[in-house]
Amino acid sequence: MKSVASKRVVYITETAVMTALLIVLQWITKPAGQYVTGACVNAALAISVLAVGLWSGVTVALLSPFFAFLLGIGPQLLPIVPSIAVGNLVFVLMLGLLAGGRDLPMWRKGAAWILAAAAKFAVLYLLVVKLLCAVLPLKEPQIAAFTVMFSYPQLVTALAGGGIALLLTPVLRRALKR
Repeated sequence: MKSVASKRVVYITETAVMTALLIVLQWITKPAGQYVTGACVNAALAISVLAVGLWSGVTVALLSPFFAFLLGIGPQLLPIVPSIAVGNLVFVLMLGLLAGGRDLPMWRKGAAWILAAAAKFAVLYLLVVKLLCAVLPLKEPQIAAFTVMFSYPQLVTALAGGGIALLLTPVLRRALKR
């Protein structure tokens, strides 16, 4: 039987691997655009929470937008980065709390996936488009770009990434013997 310290080291290592995977996916898919990069990021977020655990998902969700900013992916406006972190956090928390159980029926995991994607979309739309675009000194072209970037593409990429994760997670859990 593994000791508590050993389990903790494995958990931290798996979280680090998921964070590294997310960074690599962001960097590799950057030229492919928001839909591909966003779907990959959301898949990594969802896999982190569903295959490794809630705190792993939270960690990866919070780190992701800061690494994206440093890599020049997405908006290069620092005040928006925490809002993206909040959107990611909502996504992984809802997915983890509603679908994180191993023996849940697929309909429940599917419902959690759709709710989590819709919640992420709503949070990002409200925080970025309705709040930050109203209070930051932005030019009209920036507001238009952020309005498009943080509207329906967020829902599409969260649904795509979550769907990919739901397909891959059972295989990963078996490989990790969970």
